[in-house]
This record gives sequence, structure tokens and C-alpha cells, in this order.
Amino acid sequence: MGKIFKFQQDVDTDQIIASQYLLFPTIDEMKAYTFESLDPEFAGKVQPGDYVVASENFGCGSSREQAPSVLKALGVKAVIAKSFARIFYRNSINIGLPVIVCKDLHENVNQGDEMELSMQEGIVRVNGKEYECTKLPVYMQGILDQGGLIASLNKED
Repeated sequence: MGKIFKFQQDVDTDQIIASQYLLFPTIDEMKAYTFESLDPEFAGKVQPGDYVVASENFGCGSSREQAPSVLKALGVKAVIAKSFARIFYRNSINIGLPVIVCKDLHENVNQGDEMELSMQEGIVRVNGKEYECTKLPVYMQGILDQGGLIASLNKED
């Protein structure tokens, strides 16, 4: 079980991690500023195993890989949204952050609700209800289990 941090539609990568923080040399230094313009306390409140739930077009904007990387570094278990910008989705898989499409979840949950995700079943459980989500293919789940595409490819050597 993890806590929900809820965001609306069209959250862009600059809102996830603003460009001025890209000057920091490591993701560890950047992560303290995650969602600074939308929820300045996010990085201090989020715990490993918590979830980001959003509406449509999450991760739009620039193609910065640091956006999913800071979420993963903070311990976000998955980002669940109605839809994702393609480059954010791809970057997330590359670095091992699960991104799940769930059309009906956003309107039916609140900030702080406790939620459970079964990626194998493609089911989210929250507030006594179940929501069907996109079930990741076995090969993609394997990539995520190995820490992302980059880590998966490195292990094949």
C-alpha cells in the first residue's frame, strides 16, 4: 500500500523538475525540488512505495530524462495516469519507473488515499474498489524488474 499524490492534466517535465535544477550534477541533488512549482513539500512528504496519479498527458514538454529519474529516486512506485507524453513514457521505461495507463482512476481518488497496484494483474485497488489498468506485457515487466531498459541491456553483456 502506498499513498496517492494527485496531479491534474498536462503536467510537464519542467513542473516535475524545473530546468534550473538540471545544473546539479546528480539526480540525488535534484530530487529535493521535484514538483516544486505544484507542491513545494512533495519531496519531503513522498515515501518509498507511494504513487503519483495524474490525469491526461503526464510528462509533456521537453524530453529530459531527469523527470522520471527524480520520481524514481524519491521512491515513487509508479506513475498512473489517463495518458502520458510518449517521450516521458519511454524515458520512464528506460530508467525503470513503472508508468501505467488507467482511464478511470483519477476522478475516483483523492490526495492521500491509500492504494495498491498489481502490475501483473493490471489492477489498482483503492477505497474498496478495483480499477482496470493497462497490463504491462511480460517482457516489459521483466525490463522494469531489472531496473529499466538500460540496466536490462547491460545485464545481457
